Amino acid sequence: MGSGAAAGSVRTRYLVYFQYLGTDFNGVAAVRGAQRAIGVQNYLEEAAERLNSVVPVKLTISSRTDAGVHALSNAAHLDVQRRSGQPPFSPEVLAKALNTHLRHPAIRVLQAFRVPSDFHARYSATSRTYLYRLATGCPQPDQLSVFEQNRCWALRADSLDVAAMQEAAQHLLGTHDFSAFQSAGSPTTSSVRTLRRASVSPDLPSPFVLPQESRRLRFWSLEFESQSFLYRQVRRMTAVLVAVGLGALTPAQVKRILESRDPLGRHQTRVAPAHGLFLKSVLYGGHGDLATGNPAWAQWDRQPDDFSPETRGPKAGGLE
Repeated sequence: MGSGAAAGSVRTRYLVYFQYLGTDFNGVAAVRGAQRAIGVQNYLEEAAERLNSVVPVKLTISSRTDAGVHALSNAAHLDVQRRSGQPPFSPEVLAKALNTHLRHPAIRVLQAFRVPSDFHARYSATSRTYLYRLATGCPQPDQLSVFEQNRCWALRADSLDVAAMQEAAQHLLGTHDFSAFQSAGSPTTSSVRTLRRASVSPDLPSPFVLPQESRRLRFWSLEFESQSFLYRQVRRMTAVLVAVGLGALTPAQVKRILESRDPLGRHQTRVAPAHGLFLKSVLYGGHGDLATGNPAWAQWDRQPDDFSPETRGPKAGGLE
């Protein structure tokens, strides 16, 4: 694991999965300084202060999401350095402690794992999947259930040409320069990415829609998988595919947009609203994630220096 600054103390690294509704946040990343905006990371690090680490806990987020974007499962790594003689927290105790001290109801820690000291939540990820939700049949904003607001992009159209959208999505698959779908402000030096999956499909009826409205309202899902994405790439691809579904663009035009590598073209400046986007999963090393179970690092969970709440539980003032 690695020695810390304090003599005899041991630093332990954890991978933590967490989810959030992004409506109230200025994105997942922490907002530093005296600004009124706040990120999901701010709340997680505030909860982590109660772990009483020798060195303050800072999270390294796997996937940065914008204001209003949600996550079914995002991930981060963090280091906890306990005082000399204290064993590392078990992953179960760590996850429970973070949830206990989280001060925002729209954030939840899902699970934690111990990982090697050189593990990196961002750079070790091998796959990220985003889900975008659409609703058709909403001529007016008030015609969408309050339980679905800020959780999908409500379109006025009654239907979408899904076959055309699926054809257009095929042009995006594979390794390409996705400059045409990148927003300004991306920190990356290369705009080449490999899109492994791009699907468009009808979604199940929403349980939050009244029966008399379900005949009018229909829901649709778009999913995109890649090792990594450019800044706002998913929302820009979604906007172009929706334009195809509405008949404003053809699948052939999507191919030409991609090949143009021009982010300022007439059609590709559209960006789908943030509130319809969900980070669905982050995978590491082909070993699975929370959804598939059994990460390669599960063996770290069973080391004898872990402790459980039934045996050597945390003292008051730290985790309780």
